[in-house]
Amino acid sequence: MPKLNTYLNFDGRSEEAFNFYKSVFGGEFSSLQKMSDMPGAEQLAENEKDRLMHISLPIGESDILMASDIIPSMGHKLNVGNHSYISVFTDSREEADRLFAGLSAGGEIEMALEDAFWGDYFGSFIDKFGIGWMINHPKQD
Repeated sequence: MPKLNTYLNFDGRSEEAFNFYKSVFGGEFSSLQKMSDMPGAEQLAENEKDRLMHISLPIGESDILMASDIIPSMGHKLNVGNHSYISVFTDSREEADRLFAGLSAGGEIEMALEDAFWGDYFGSFIDKFGIGWMINHPKQD
């Protein structure tokens, strides 16, 4: 079965966002490359050279959260919206509480973390970077 990873785009805030995500999830970046490291970087606008070309943060045993910054001088435009969420399944309610509190700090809570009608412990929010998250602890039978 193919493996799916979440890939995010930011407008110059990838490094800031991923330092925040790292502070919540822990771990170390497995990759961090700046635009200035790529061939042809001398043609970029000076304020784009420190943007991230790629960053990766392993989460858990098999998941990787990845991102890059857009390059406005190349015609890239970021459209922040509700088109995607990162759905995190936790091993415990305590872990769900910790991740929800950490990641939602400075953001906007859409649905408070609570026992949902379908039986799971669930909540959703938009973080301070405009990324949608769903935290879910599955119902224990």
